[in-house]
Amino acid sequence: MADEIKYEYKTVQTVRGTNGLVISKMQKDGWELVEQAQGTLRSTLNFRRPKKPQPWLLIGTAAAVLMFLTIVIGVASALSGGGEKKDESDQSMAAASEKPSATPTPTAAESAATEVITPQNNPEFAALLKADYCDDANLDFATRHEGQTLAFNGSIVNMAPHGDYDTRYDFLLGPGDKGPNTTVGPAFKYEDVNIFDLKLTGKKIPATVGEGDKFRFVAEVGEFNADQCLFFLDPVSTEVR
Repeated sequence: MADEIKYEYKTVQTVRGTNGLVISKMQKDGWELVEQAQGTLRSTLNFRRPKKPQPWLLIGTAAAVLMFLTIVIGVASALSGGGEKKDESDQSMAAASEKPSATPTPTAAESAATEVITPQNNPEFAALLKADYCDDANLDFATRHEGQTLAFNGSIVNMAPHGDYDTRYDFLLGPGDKGPNTTVGPAFKYEDVNIFDLKLTGKKIPATVGEGDKFRFVAEVGEFNADQCLFFLDPVSTEVR
């Protein structure tokens, strides 16, 4: 039927305690919750939203304009090709004659890339630790600093076995000392790691760790999953506080 609504579908998996915020965010983007499967540690949410009609007329018009511009540019290039080739040849010879006098020194940006990001030396990170964990600032920060190292004082919000493993876990971390009662800042996640992967350090290294334990986390920035509002990190070291 010509008037039948066509939908696109998306499935999102969430960790315990984040369902409401994820559903709210998806609904703001036009998605409708059609099914929810609650697991012990994770939930599966199925959404749908009407597909947007393809603007075929606009696409056809744009293609015609693009073809016309291609022809015009090609003619202009052919008419002025001789002069441009000469200029390019002269520029190539000038560039070849220029040689650096010395090895360039690292720029400020290159030096900063090796610096560990902390709330004290990076105002952006300090603000992020006080923002909502679904805020767009998380995605912006992860995109700009992916692969860099950051450090912050935090605690374990949630700790759950990864899949069917007994010794590998998913850790949900938060800034500050409130553990499961953390309400501000990113939902940092270590996924599929064992206790040895945490690289525990400090004067009194515990035999086990759990929800509410406080540490100085040093980690590498990974991606931010906007659908789950999870900020993924890779552990570098974990100092007992």
